[in-house]
Amino acid sequence: MENTETTTVHSMPRIGDKAPDFKAKTTKGDMQMVDFAKNKWIVMFSHPADFTPVCTTEMSGFAIRNDEFTALNTELLGLSIDSIHSHLGWVNNVREKTGVYFDFPIIADIDMKVSKLYGMLQPNESETAAVRAVFFIDPKKKIRLIMYYPLNVGRNMDEILRALEALQVSDEHKVAMPLDWKKGDKVIVPPPKTLDEMNARIADDGCEKVDFYLAKKSL
Repeated sequence: MENTETTTVHSMPRIGDKAPDFKAKTTKGDMQMVDFAKNKWIVMFSHPADFTPVCTTEMSGFAIRNDEFTALNTELLGLSIDSIHSHLGWVNNVREKTGVYFDFPIIADIDMKVSKLYGMLQPNESETAAVRAVFFIDPKKKIRLIMYYPLNVGRNMDEILRALEALQVSDEHKVAMPLDWKKGDKVIVPPPKTLDEMNARIADDGCEKVDFYLAKKSL
């Protein structure tokens, strides 16, 4: 007998895509993605549920280091499939217990609309809780980097900030970043695309060359 069962697969935004637009209620009022954080970067991140241990450590990490994101012209935007009332209760509970205040908007995605739109619901992990996704969205509302973590492994805040800064420096200077790059390290200059450019690179003593196709310089 033929199996007629079908599985609904929600498309997942990819690097380079325009960030899908949506309207949502958050802990700081109503928002629409197209109008949110004008001329700024956005780091949008989902967590599985309020009042859970790993999520509390992660959200606290974002809150504690929010000034570092602000210094990088970036707004934080959280999300989980919980109600506004649950969000507010959790924010207040964490502030009372630890002194850490989640002073950035958290989307109440109770109908799972945004989670489905951004591929945050992955049925083999959970059908009712968003995985730990992070979307880096530039000021033109283009998705530039995506990270996914399972429900039981917390993210690395140093890596999120490192990747954000790397994207911004790369944009500003038209360079690429080597393994483990951090602010102050040398960057990779674009490889030559013509023979003339190759010969010029070979003759260039102003950068550190492994060979003409792999050269680094200080900014």
